[in-house]
Amino acid sequence: MWRRSVDLLVHPFLPPVSRAPDIGGNMFYAVRKGRRVGVYSSWDECKEQVDRYPCARFKKFGSKREAYDFINEDAGESSASSSGYEQNSDSYSYDSGYTQTYKRPYQEYSESKYTNRRTKYTDVPYTSSANRNEFEYKGDYAVVYTDGCCSSNGRQAARAGTGVYWGPGHPLNNSERLEGRQTNQRAEINAACKAIEQAKSQNIQKLAIYTDSKFTIDGVTSWVPNWKTNGWKTSAGKEVTNKEDFQRLSNLSEGMDIQWRHVPGHSGFPGNEAADRLAKEGAGK
Repeated sequence: MWRRSVDLLVHPFLPPVSRAPDIGGNMFYAVRKGRRVGVYSSWDECKEQVDRYPCARFKKFGSKREAYDFINEDAGESSASSSGYEQNSDSYSYDSGYTQTYKRPYQEYSESKYTNRRTKYTDVPYTSSANRNEFEYKGDYAVVYTDGCCSSNGRQAARAGTGVYWGPGHPLNNSERLEGRQTNQRAEINAACKAIEQAKSQNIQKLAIYTDSKFTIDGVTSWVPNWKTNGWKTSAGKEVTNKEDFQRLSNLSEGMDIQWRHVPGHSGFPGNEAADRLAKEGAGK
């Protein structure tokens, strides 16, 4: 009490500390509509995806499972403020009137942050072939890069495309316009589906799929088994968004030994950049 009195005498007009919204320990920030859909462990990462993004939709959760369920819910969008953040039970919408759209921003990643699923071999360099009809390998696994994109994502004029890249000048390199509902998430999933279909046509049994979509990787490796158990319902009992696309991906993956590997988008990885270009070409078809 005595020290508090001294502080008040020395700093009688000390202003209160301003805090960024929703900063807390062990919290997860789900971005359902933003520059890059996903779950983030800090407010700064979340803000990077939603700040100045038209009608961004995001929410804070105490568990990662709840955060992913929020992303996959078909819940209606709440109305957005025209000038800043609008709080509603820790859920936010944002609309600054900024009209430029992004697929995803540049992000810096370290090697330790790469996600390697089902890694069953000692990491070795790529084995490239001078014959453009052959495949690149990492260990025993044929390597392919996939990507999806969607301009005006979430809007009526959206155009989505898929890209599959096997190597320079490879005849299986593929660029297609996405059929059906035009979204970035569907494009990412269907690009992976196309790569698996092509691999099966070449009798490839072991495939390493490199993608910058953590949503696709987490979906097929973690969420799908739970959804199947729950009758393709989320833990909240709601229908799974992109259900048909994930079912297709799951069915195609059966009988294949697939490694799902995450690479950061727009960070200078040639295979990822090439797949991105193919996806953009597809969206323009």
